[in-house]
Amino acid sequence: MTRHSVGQLVIDALATRLGIRLTSDRGGYSGQGNVLIGETRVNLALYKSKSLMNISGPSIVKAYRQTVNSPTSMIVLADSLSHRVEAVSMKLGGSANGHNGVKSIISALGGEMGFYRLRLGIGRDESDAAEYVMRQLSSYERRYWVNEGLDLVLHEIEKVALKIR
Repeated sequence: MTRHSVGQLVIDALATRLGIRLTSDRGGYSGQGNVLIGETRVNLALYKSKSLMNISGPSIVKAYRQTVNSPTSMIVLADSLSHRVEAVSMKLGGSANGHNGVKSIISALGGEMGFYRLRLGIGRDESDAAEYVMRQLSSYERRYWVNEGLDLVLHEIEKVALKIR
């Protein structure tokens, strides 16, 4: 429940809201479903790595290869110090912008960067970045990401689904 793991909180909330059951395997938790997001029916696969975020690339790429047919069909949820709390920003491709978890995924994909990143704003204060991201989410932040923030995430997923059709 740290800021650095807000993506995992959102995956759990997505699974709950969309009725996708996550099951455990050696590398992580996964589930799939044909779900309605907004007005769009989507085949959605969710995955949470059991590895620490900064080394999660290999397990995420293994799940990717089992479920997705192209990098542009994958959306990685990642915390973002560069975005204010409550902000959601979708980006296709580009560098990891210093995010070690995204770096690990790019490395495990052999340098491929053409996947979507759904950046979840966690804000920033004057403290050390590593210390800040490892702090517990406040009760407000937890409630936000499973309610209003989740609505924003779903909207962004729907936009990507419409693009890749």
